[in-house]
This record gives sequence, C-alpha cells and structure tokens, in this order.
Amino acid sequence: MIVCHCQSIADHDIRAAVDWMRASDPDTIITPGKIYHALGKRADCGGCMPLFLATMHGCDNLGVPTNLRGLRRAAGKDYPNEGRPQGHRVSQRRSAL
Repeated sequence: MIVCHCQSIADHDIRAAVDWMRASDPDTIITPGKIYHALGKRADCGGCMPLFLATMHGCDNLGVPTNLRGLRRAAGKDYPNEGRPQGHRVSQRRSAL
C-alpha cells in the first residue's frame, strides 16, 4: 500500500527501513525523520504523516530498546518544563527597568 504519494513510499518500505535500522543498531531510537533519511527521501506536504506513523507503530521492531526504557523514572526527576527554568521565554523574564 502506498503511504506517501509525494515521495512514493510504500508500507513495505517503512517496515524494511525499521528492520534495517534495528539490525544495524539495536539501541537506536527510530523516528520518522530517520526513516525518511534511510529511504533517501524527505517529508513533503505532511499529509501522509498519520498513516506513516500508524505504519511505523505497526512494526514489530519499533519499540524502545530495553536499556533505554524508564530513564526518566530512574533519574528520579520530573521534567514538566523539559528541564528548562520557569521564565525561559523573553516575554516571561522580568525587565531590569
């Protein structure tokens, strides 16, 4: 089935890319960008992204490697702001005036 008409990517291309990435590096985190790169293509209009992601999630080899699971919990920290301080935006900083 064709997943991306703009770049001519089929579902079997996505599965093959995921399998290839997992075989070449078992500890890698597989993202849509990495799949496009492995296929030598780029995302164009983004209309295929929901189907692209659904196809990715249907792959058996997509899961997060076991040695990378639960790292946030293991560190004992909660990152509600992704580790950034509160007022990281210029509009939230207090002026020195």
